[in-house]
Amino acid sequence: MTIIQLSIFIENRSGTLIKVLEVLKEAKIQIIASTIADTAEYGIYRLICSEPQRACEELKRAGVPVSLSNVFALELDNQPGRAAEAIETFSRAHISISYLYSFLLAGKGILVFRTENAELARQTILDNQLSYITEADLAKMV
Repeated sequence: MTIIQLSIFIENRSGTLIKVLEVLKEAKIQIIASTIADTAEYGIYRLICSEPQRACEELKRAGVPVSLSNVFALELDNQPGRAAEAIETFSRAHISISYLYSFLLAGKGILVFRTENAELARQTILDNQLSYITEADLAKMV
């Protein structure tokens, strides 16, 4: 029901993002999805990739500040409105979403999100029979 996400601290200056991308390229690690949340001085580059544990090790070895976290990942039919329906389910359960991003993979919409109330989110997913993906599912889709 969760997948591993890398969160990488990068300064807002030329060359910092390319360093991260070059490390992953050299390690032959496939980026599946990513997003950057920024401020004036720094950004947090959130990344889903083919080998998150190894990616974390390679980035740390290169001196890049990185951490791993579990995030929820829902699999949605690739049709308009499916994301709204999923988020409405969490809203009805009074679950706040800290951040969210989505992408298409193998013809399916993937909705990745983090919440402070992980246990309630987990139970809501099960109670509402929402389709979710795990690390093993993700590996098969890539």
